[in-house]
Amino acid sequence: MKILVCINNVPDTTTKIKFVNNTAFDAAGVQWIINPWDELALTRAIEIKEAQPAAVETITVVNVGLAEAEPTIRKALAIGADNGVRINYDAKDSYTVAYLLAEYIKKENYEIILCGIESSDYNGANVGGMLSEMLDLPSVSSVSFLDIKDGKLMLKREIDGGQETVATQLPFVGIVQKGIAKEPKIPSMRGIMTARTKQLQVIEGVSTENLTDFVEFELPKPKAACKKIDPENVRELVQLLHNEAKVI
Repeated sequence: MKILVCINNVPDTTTKIKFVNNTAFDAAGVQWIINPWDELALTRAIEIKEAQPAAVETITVVNVGLAEAEPTIRKALAIGADNGVRINYDAKDSYTVAYLLAEYIKKENYEIILCGIESSDYNGANVGGMLSEMLDLPSVSSVSFLDIKDGKLMLKREIDGGQETVATQLPFVGIVQKGIAKEPKIPSMRGIMTARTKQLQVIEGVSTENLTDFVEFELPKPKAACKKIDPENVRELVQLLHNEAKVI
């Protein structure tokens, strides 16, 4: 069984976001990481392979992006992926990413295709669903448990008030969320050294049109200064909560 994990290259979650003329993201000085949901999907795939080496042949990671994304792909290889693919294209929207991924996957033979439920930069939650439609494959969203037992795939997904157990045919697209793995796998020194020799294939992306454009970015308004109130002055506190905060 071959597993493909789609990973995105995103700013570290502690990054202070800046824009150039409110029309483009300012990448200067930004530290890039694997999208957290994608990293959890990769961690679970590696856990399954380590527990059942006979069941999983290879784990491949794929990214749509430019050369700047290669350190992130190398980190995925250091964590435990067997090989990486970078589709060389500066994608501007979710549709383009899904389309380029689909064009690549159509030429390969993956039984399990995993995507994070969303990306921590734009939070669109679009790629996984689009990808399954373009590939005409079944998909399961909000996957919080994934395992292989006796050659059969076992899935669980979160629903309001409980959890579903789902069966699906292969190949399929799994859109995973928090809970699929307890915590991201940390690359070992051996993994880091091995990653240097693992294959990282670069293929040119097929040109396609963007279906959406970002017109303008706007940072949230700064929070108001904190007001300190004497703990004995309950009347003033109630007045502020009622007239200014409007929470009572």
